[in-house]
Amino acid sequence: MQFSSENIILAGSILLIASLLASKTSFKLGIPTLILFLGIGMLAGSEGIGGIYFDNPHLTQLLGVIALNLILFSGGMDTKMESVKPVIWRGVSLSTIGVLLTAIIIGLFVHWITDFSLLEGLLLGSIVSSTDAAAVFSILRTKSIGLKGSLRPLLELESGSNDPMAYVLTISFTYLVANGDASIPKLIFQFFQEMIIGGVLGYVLGKAMTFVINKVQLETEGLYPVLVMALILFTFAITHLLGGNGFLAVYLSALILGNSNFLHKKSLMKFYDGQAWLMQIIMFLTLGLLVFPSRIAPIAGTGILIALVLIFLARPIGVFISLSFFKMRLREKLFISWVGLRGAVPIVFATYPLIAGIGKADVIFHLVFFISASSVLLQGSTLPVVARWLKVTVPKKKAKRMTALDFELYDTIQSEFVEMMLPGNSKAVGKAIVKLGLPKPALIVLIVREGKYIQPNGSTILEEGDKLLVLANNKDVLHEIYNILGV
Repeated sequence: MQFSSENIILAGSILLIASLLASKTSFKLGIPTLILFLGIGMLAGSEGIGGIYFDNPHLTQLLGVIALNLILFSGGMDTKMESVKPVIWRGVSLSTIGVLLTAIIIGLFVHWITDFSLLEGLLLGSIVSSTDAAAVFSILRTKSIGLKGSLRPLLELESGSNDPMAYVLTISFTYLVANGDASIPKLIFQFFQEMIIGGVLGYVLGKAMTFVINKVQLETEGLYPVLVMALILFTFAITHLLGGNGFLAVYLSALILGNSNFLHKKSLMKFYDGQAWLMQIIMFLTLGLLVFPSRIAPIAGTGILIALVLIFLARPIGVFISLSFFKMRLREKLFISWVGLRGAVPIVFATYPLIAGIGKADVIFHLVFFISASSVLLQGSTLPVVARWLKVTVPKKKAKRMTALDFELYDTIQSEFVEMMLPGNSKAVGKAIVKLGLPKPALIVLIVREGKYIQPNGSTILEEGDKLLVLANNKDVLHEIYNILGV
């Protein structure tokens, strides 16, 4: 195909339409949507029926970095601080200790079964060490899987925060492989520098985003998504320029912004949810175009072995050791182990060795592609079954009802209107509402129980699994309600 602007636009639009139509088919067949996006990209590539020759890791990396920033930002915006606070240290442990252990185990295994040096093996392990937030939650949403207790916020926090750790490890081992005389203490210092600067700037710029959005007073609402996008890219770039981790800064700034009051909040969150989906499609299509299927066949056997070790050994060991400091049920740890999906992020990270010109970079890239595709296909397609088998889901009918209420509130409203589920260990289970001692400026507006709406009164007895819609006039009152309900 001749690369004119018209042909590029035509090919791009056809691929997007095909991907969206394929997503409907994948939902009915139980195939993860992201696999079909990859497949469409490969079919359109130079060795597929589309015949589009694409072999540009620099452009792929640029698109991947922009897409990852927008996906992380959308994930951070959707994460509620109230749900994350109880599991924050578990998430941090998973996204640091868990990622490091996974990288080491895979690195040692690759060095053992292949001709990779130890550093090259650890580089491959680092690239596939983090889970993919886009892969995990696109499957949870499309399958309507409602998770019990704190599992969902924990998975949200881990998936959104472990990419920075994997990125630092990837960059460090890429540098070590390319420069054998690199200083290990210097790399360790650089790691802590990136994390600290990224964390501080993420918090500061998140506060700054809230201030700017509320004070700038743009003439039209349509300009606010443009402003936010500029702020996202600025956050990543300035953090990277100052020696920090840009991905961590973007995620934290989104977390701060999403839990603050700002103009057009509802519409902006919806816009960036759609933007995250668009970025996922673009990433997987582009990565599919970059892959040459003929180069996958020779490494398929090795790729299967590495994928199996990653899924059944490295990920569970990383999860169980990193969560050994916390009290959790065995079934919850097993489910978290199975939700370690690898998606487009590892494939994007695999472009760094390609650009650095490392000898085995092409083999690493195609191995990572094979491992990620295997992970999404095997774990993604079985996720609902495993969740039900381990009994970590709420009833499907109830989970669907939870999302049925979607109020478009005014952005300037000062009241807090939230939904929460009563866990089995809640102090409120079995008590009448009148005996809870709720603060006066608070009201339980509605209860969703076993797929039915209940209009509560003072004598209504709360039960485990009740979905409560609570209205409070400020966050202080809301925190008091959380304490009373034991949520």
